[in-house]
Amino acid sequence: MKREKSHADDPRLTAYALGELEGEERAEIEALLEENEEARELVEATRALASSLEAQLAAESAPGLSAEQRRAIEERAARGRGRRTARLLSWRSVAAVALAASVLGIAGLWATRPEVGVFGRRAAQAPAGSAWKPQLSVPANGRYVRRLDFGFGADSEAAQITMLERSGYTGAEGTVSAPPEADGPARRFDRDGDEVELLLRSLGYVDSAERSTEEYERIVENPFFPPRFEPLSTFSIDVDSASYANVRRFLKSGTRPPPDAVRIEELVNYFPYAYAGPGDAEAPFAVHVEVTQAPWQPAHRLVRIGLASRAIDARERRPANLVFLLDVSGSMNDAAKLPLLKRALEMLVLELGERDRVAIAVYAGSSGLVLPSTPASYKVTILESLERLGAGGSTNGGEGIQLAYRVARKSFLEGGINRVILATDGDFNVGVTSDGALERLIEEEAQSGVFLTVLGFGTGNLKDAKMEKLSNRGNGNYAYIDSLLEARKVLVEELGATLETIAKDVKIQVEFNPLEVAGYRLIGYENRILQHQDFDDDTKDAGEIGAGHTVTALYEVVPAGRGLAVPGEPELRYQGEREASAAAFAGELLTVNLRYKEPTGTESRLLALPVRDDGKAFHDASEDTRFAASVAAFGMLLRGSAHCGAATFADVRTWALESRGDDEGGYRAEFLELVELAAD
Repeated sequence: MKREKSHADDPRLTAYALGELEGEERAEIEALLEENEEARELVEATRALASSLEAQLAAESAPGLSAEQRRAIEERAARGRGRRTARLLSWRSVAAVALAASVLGIAGLWATRPEVGVFGRRAAQAPAGSAWKPQLSVPANGRYVRRLDFGFGADSEAAQITMLERSGYTGAEGTVSAPPEADGPARRFDRDGDEVELLLRSLGYVDSAERSTEEYERIVENPFFPPRFEPLSTFSIDVDSASYANVRRFLKSGTRPPPDAVRIEELVNYFPYAYAGPGDAEAPFAVHVEVTQAPWQPAHRLVRIGLASRAIDARERRPANLVFLLDVSGSMNDAAKLPLLKRALEMLVLELGERDRVAIAVYAGSSGLVLPSTPASYKVTILESLERLGAGGSTNGGEGIQLAYRVARKSFLEGGINRVILATDGDFNVGVTSDGALERLIEEEAQSGVFLTVLGFGTGNLKDAKMEKLSNRGNGNYAYIDSLLEARKVLVEELGATLETIAKDVKIQVEFNPLEVAGYRLIGYENRILQHQDFDDDTKDAGEIGAGHTVTALYEVVPAGRGLAVPGEPELRYQGEREASAAAFAGELLTVNLRYKEPTGTESRLLALPVRDDGKAFHDASEDTRFAASVAAFGMLLRGSAHCGAATFADVRTWALESRGDDEGGYRAEFLELVELAAD
């Protein structure tokens, strides 16, 4: 007897359930539904799942989206991308919805189960009658998580239900139901506890043996310097945004970030600012300086230095030769890692044009080429190559990087964009593993004209310090992707800035006038400080700025003659006070000097801008300066800085709310939510 063909794998049923079929295909499916009960059940199940996820998203208070960002996504979805792109992606809709739910914390039931977990077979074999108790665990990086120390024995189901009840869930007769406000369905579980384990892990419970191995470079805050003895401040610009997204991830999970995860300059530079570009000027960026009152210390002054690079139209962007270098090791086997990575790069691929090319290389125990350099017009081929990727094995990052640069050089585009995009959690554990060896490898490869972008993913073992160093050495940038929304920001909305470098080795050197300034402090940029002699040395590497980027740096300045003591003025045995030059009496507060190179240049160019202080009060400063100051104060409070004066989270919220401005994209509104979370 011939077995009837199942319709479970027919993607048209999914598309029909989500309202994505039209014309003849829709008519065919409706005819099938009239005569086939299995097909009807599949459509109803799909609609129920989509409806449940939509309801849970609507009920969630802050799953990574502010109200403005939620509206922006809905508007973009309504506009769509055209029928060809929609048809290309429509049959993957349910998987995409499930992934988005997992990433944004809607249900958490798609998380990857560990090989052996506390709710699995090991727990079921624990001695009967052993007690359990929730505890607060403090891993090495300072992140608090709820931990469970117990054995289940014969009462495992009762213990699991009790834990869920303490988190607002109800349980009876082998079922677990979500709290009423979560609008979630009841879920069955068996004695093995797999389903309940996933649910408890989504609520923040972890194995008592599980520990965070995230790594952050220690940050020692910049002190005040007296210009009589230290008149120069020299540093490399930074356009990375990883720290802000990472801080957001901690706060939205209910924990304070480790102090060393808070790089204040990256928090400030996460946001776009309305600085005017260079226009028809020869330089690739314009420089804007504003001096106002420091809101956390009203007796001090705040100097904001803003750079605005030349924006380019998408049609003017140079053709791109991209190599995706993707970590598919076992550590990436998590819903917030490899699945999110795939969706993020799909967004990027759909933005590329016919002149662009894409290759895909992967690394785990060994490296390999999944897709040779392929014209971006072959989108289906590229997307299918991404979709087939799976995680497993150890991580040979060094070998993968070497392969990626070989592929990029082989398909090198003269006069175009040549870039490796490394996507990983940074957990290099075999091959070239030391930071020094990897940095030297990246520096050598960068000399070929191939730049580097690093995208960080995941939690628990994020190697933030290593990824930041690699991007710095590779003439590139570093972003942390914690959601589909952040992926869209970095790889779609800011695509030009991410790919198109318009100036490299950008350095800033500020000279302070000792007749006007008793002391100064650079806020942030601690790991970007340069030796003063490096400013004029064109062999010294510095930061890159992309098309349409804005860069902001803040100095806190103690005015001269205010009776304010600044520590650090030594008494010299062999030197007296330096004789002031004529320029010192001209009333200038400071001079901003900048050096930069063209993307393919070897010699730097110099810009200089003298600055005066007109005594502006903080409430009279521009919206951009006031908002940047509020973000800097927020970072200082998170770090427990000794320099935040009398500022509180309530003050930060007030300053940010008053300087929110138009807030296209809703990023400043989201910042206000983070301030409230931190205050709580």
